Amino acid sequence: MIKLLRLEQWTKNLFIFLPAFFNGQLLNVSVLLPCIVAFIAFSFAASSIYCFNDIYDVEADKQHPEKCKRPIASDIISKKMAYVIMAACFLMSISTLFFFGGKESYTLIALVLFYYAMNMAYCIKLKQYAIIDVAIIAFGFVLRVWVGGTAADIWLSEWIIMMTFLLALFLAFAKRRDDVILHQSIGVSHRKNTTRYNLEFMNQVMTVIATVTMVAYIMFTLSPDVMERFHSKNLYFTAIFVLMGIIRYLQVTMVDLKSGNPTKILLRDRFIQCCIVGWVGLFMVIIYL
Repeated sequence: MIKLLRLEQWTKNLFIFLPAFFNGQLLNVSVLLPCIVAFIAFSFAASSIYCFNDIYDVEADKQHPEKCKRPIASDIISKKMAYVIMAACFLMSISTLFFFGGKESYTLIALVLFYYAMNMAYCIKLKQYAIIDVAIIAFGFVLRVWVGGTAADIWLSEWIIMMTFLLALFLAFAKRRDDVILHQSIGVSHRKNTTRYNLEFMNQVMTVIATVTMVAYIMFTLSPDVMERFHSKNLYFTAIFVLMGIIRYLQVTMVDLKSGNPTKILLRDRFIQCCIVGWVGLFMVIIYL
């Protein structure tokens, strides 16, 4: 059941805390608690979607060398039980927001329902269309940030929206590149949109997005408005960790060929973990000290 809910994927929902973090309010209990509630609710909604995805893709997963080990594809959990778990997670998500969401509970419920509907459409049809599939994944991360901003009652700057979208788009294309490699190695396409991608295209797109992301982040750190808001001219030092982290991820993707599961990379790659810890630590020193 834990594998079906994909609890390790809940790390993606940490994006909900970004608005509070960048606003210097992460240590403020009155701001942190609504973010925790939103995180829990969004995580249950995401797990519900994962259940539906595994139910809908069960036949395709059985043909996949890795996904065949998923609980439904391997017949450890029945479809009927999976539907029950899916419904329970959805009810937990909405109930959490309804009872503990505070004054923005209805807005948060609307955002979660939109996320839920968008991902249902993604699972059923939209993931079959190249480029649209990765754009939806990236927009899902923007929604996470939006949920965090709404829960904490914090205005979202154009910088955080754009940087979130770019980073998520980069990770989504890296994951799709892994699907292309798998398709080329075994000659079987487990996604209908894989045939609309090839290795040269993916390499060029990832290079472009990585470049734009790094340049955008440097511009963010050197923006006069941003330096004034954070009361520091030293933000550009944090760009070192961002650059090294992106370059390392390119290495994992193009050299090691292990970009199929971004969450697993995050949880296992020590170099990327050091970059994240260094970035968060330096930003906390600048913002909070």
